[in-house]
Amino acid sequence: MSERVITIAGYPYQTTHYQNTASSDRWLLLHGFMGSRHDFDAIAPALPGEVLVIDLLGFGTEAPLVAPTTRFAMRHQMADIRQILFAYQWEKVHLVGYSMGGRLALGFALAHPEHVETLVLESTTAGLADAQARAARRAADAKKAEQIRQDFDAFVTDWGQLPLFASQKHLPAALRQRMSQQRLQQQPENVANALIGMGTGAQPNFWPNLAQLRMKTTLIVGEQDLKFNQIADQLLQSIPHAQKVVISGAGHNTHFEQPEQFNLRLIQHVSR
Repeated sequence: MSERVITIAGYPYQTTHYQNTASSDRWLLLHGFMGSRHDFDAIAPALPGEVLVIDLLGFGTEAPLVAPTTRFAMRHQMADIRQILFAYQWEKVHLVGYSMGGRLALGFALAHPEHVETLVLESTTAGLADAQARAARRAADAKKAEQIRQDFDAFVTDWGQLPLFASQKHLPAALRQRMSQQRLQQQPENVANALIGMGTGAQPNFWPNLAQLRMKTTLIVGEQDLKFNQIADQLLQSIPHAQKVVISGAGHNTHFEQPEQFNLRLIQHVSR
């Protein structure tokens, strides 16, 4: 395992590289909102070949620089990911994204299919198809951003109580505490700017473009995450070479709640 900082347009991206086996597989794993590359500490060492995990723009617990709202736009982050691949001299990857990172992975796969060998979307949506729904979501995210700036600790507490994460109440207290600490150690201004610049209402609506995806795609959801199970079913109907995998005993964050099942599914994804 080796760590490296890659600076793109003045922003220092923290990256960790794993050389696990002699396999030619190369993986890029993208974390979710208020996450970090360490979200995959139980995942990355178990995958065949090489694995790259990165702190996405503005996130991570190593005091990242504050980035302006405009910098969080998906097109800029997709360009940054491409530059990171160039820095490692990687041409194609198995691209894995969770939630916010899944939306970014989907956008990257649509914009740069030449760099994506296969695609894994964990608890991911293609955006909001209705313009009014997007506008409402942007307004709601703007209110959340204001709460973040005024009382970040309260926002983190409220975030952890969302129904999406109800299944995590059954996890060991130490794991739940670690997740809470990681959220609290984020840079609040970046968290607010990310919501406004790359929230579900701000991102492009990818639904009309899903038929363009030609790579093998696996959709991973937790059995207890009813909302994203329904979204995965819709994605399944729209992506040509997609399959859906349900992780038992998990909610929204399947790789955190059931890492062994998640790893097994990723290995199956490339072995078929």
